[in-house]
Amino acid sequence: MSILIYNKEDQASGNFNSGEILEKKPIGFPQDGGELNPYSNLFYWADAWTPSSRSTIGLHPHQGFEICSFVIEGSIKHFDSQQNKWIELLKGDAQIIRSGNGISHAEEILDNSRMFQIWFDPDISKTISNYANQNNISGWNSSHNGGKLNKFWLIEYLTSKDSIEFSEFIYNYHVNGLDLMYSDILTAKKNIASSISSLKPLQKRNPNSILVKIIFDSKSDEIKDIYSGGSFFDVSSIISDLNYLSPFFSNKWNSVR
Repeated sequence: MSILIYNKEDQASGNFNSGEILEKKPIGFPQDGGELNPYSNLFYWADAWTPSSRSTIGLHPHQGFEICSFVIEGSIKHFDSQQNKWIELLKGDAQIIRSGNGISHAEEILDNSRMFQIWFDPDISKTISNYANQNNISGWNSSHNGGKLNKFWLIEYLTSKDSIEFSEFIYNYHVNGLDLMYSDILTAKKNIASSISSLKPLQKRNPNSILVKIIFDSKSDEIKDIYSGGSFFDVSSIISDLNYLSPFFSNKWNSVR
């Protein structure tokens, strides 16, 4: 087996912000001019540091591949569009971002600090369909928890045009229902019952929808209390709808009088 050593002189150089951040790239992009080409699924490797004062690499997008960052000296701050906040990584810390179908992030390398970063393409035909996440946090894979009740499908359904009934329910239940309870209880009950009934097409298209489950997991007691007292209201229709939408809570629904 032969070993070929690439010295610093053979590696590509780069910088950000007019030299506030300097780089050496054992594996850079073709236009960077380094000697070493991408190898296997490793296609970028860069050592970056601040020669004096801190400097920020602004918000920029990634998609499909995995980004591994290692803090060698000092510390860096990281921001991304998933967490929506800055976090600090100290010397010895490592971070993995699985960019999936898209994430944007920014990095601030603090005074006299150094990091290196490597980019992998694990299998873009698969990763491009996953939502971005960090360090493989549980629940973001589409097959997690049986492939139905997980964060992947929650986001998928929340952003789908096929889930318009959920958005309309949230508005009508709260604005035309709960917000009206203090002034017109009977009309509020009618509007809440109508908003619940409007979920039936969603349930029919997608039985055991995670969105429908979330609604009744969080609101079953509230709904039972709304229809268990106060102004007279014929509950036969709403009880039928509730048993169809969430039979798990049938004991609660059938106790409403």
